[in-house]
Amino acid sequence: MAIEIKAPQFPESVEEGSIATWHKQPGEAVSRDELIVDIETDKTVLEVVAPDNGVLTEVLKGEGDTVLSQEVIARFEAGAQGATAPEAPAASQDESAPVAAVSAASVAANPAAKKLADENKLDLAQVTGTGKDGRILKEDVQNALKGATASPASAAPATAVAQVALGERVEKRVPMTRLRATIAKRLLDAQHNAAMLTTFNEVNMKPLMDMRSQYKDLFEKTHNGTRLGFMGFFVKAAAEALKRFPAVNASIDGSDIVYHGYYDIGVAVSTERGLVVPVLRDCDRMSIAEVEGGIKNFAVAAKDGKLSLDDMTGGTFTITNGGVFGSLLSTPILNPPQTAILGMHKIQERPMAVNGQVVVLPMMYLALSYDHRMIDGKDAVQFLVTIKDMLEDPARMLLDV
Repeated sequence: MAIEIKAPQFPESVEEGSIATWHKQPGEAVSRDELIVDIETDKTVLEVVAPDNGVLTEVLKGEGDTVLSQEVIARFEAGAQGATAPEAPAASQDESAPVAAVSAASVAANPAAKKLADENKLDLAQVTGTGKDGRILKEDVQNALKGATASPASAAPATAVAQVALGERVEKRVPMTRLRATIAKRLLDAQHNAAMLTTFNEVNMKPLMDMRSQYKDLFEKTHNGTRLGFMGFFVKAAAEALKRFPAVNASIDGSDIVYHGYYDIGVAVSTERGLVVPVLRDCDRMSIAEVEGGIKNFAVAAKDGKLSLDDMTGGTFTITNGGVFGSLLSTPILNPPQTAILGMHKIQERPMAVNGQVVVLPMMYLALSYDHRMIDGKDAVQFLVTIKDMLEDPARMLLDV
């Protein structure tokens, strides 16, 4: 039974997507619920699975092609068996038959690569694939066409020379992913549409580090393997500071100011595809263990590309931690329509003056970028100082002082 494979129904906020990766090619046998293709939108990657046991018969959209919601992208034959590899030609067959065509038929290549090779009468068996499991990509065919010479006899030596030529400068051009393009657009919009300013302070991390060392084993045992990190304290400190400075938790909508009566804090997570910001809801009601557990779950989901649109929608404030990569100081960019973002950085031992004595302490620079249209400098500085005070004396978060 022939079945049409369609793109998923996209949410209202997503107009279109693009084919990211075909995990199955025409003629391959597929099991029910086995992953066939990934579709990338500007927020997440959606998976399309096989509706039944059968064979993928035709691919209508190649990798990189744009697809709309519910658009037909492939055809599937339920209950069919996968095609077998063609047998090698017998010795008695016409020797003029192109042997390369047989080997090319068994080469794993993307539809776009096959189309380009056919148009230019290029033997795919002579192309080296750089995709997953040696799959030939469109870029591989383009590179092969560029490297082809007028004389077939001299093609192989010319390629060998090119591989060992001294001073060769290699370039690789790849299309920007939809997620990366969206991130770039949003960051530019944030800089162009906001009066962005950054204020800095530094926090003595020794009290938190001492507390973590004292309770981390008990914490992990009590909370079923959840590790005690620093992000839980930062999220809780930010939630308490947001209560005291409502303007930092607000957003601008046209000529209106929207004050949010809840505290949904986004935590920036770096992935191979780009930066994503899943949101922890109602952080003021969460315990530190719940915050740490939520961040851990988001990190795993982000790595596997399993974050949903709901996970990344909304948010009234954002925290980003460049310190995990060694950043000592930075100026984070706003995450619109939010009006502020907190940047954490590397913990660095520095000599500090304490009661007239020089003491080496583990210090961290904090950066608060904010929209000066909405937040006055006084509120921004006091907000950052409030977070600093809570982190240097964690009991303040318990006593609400």
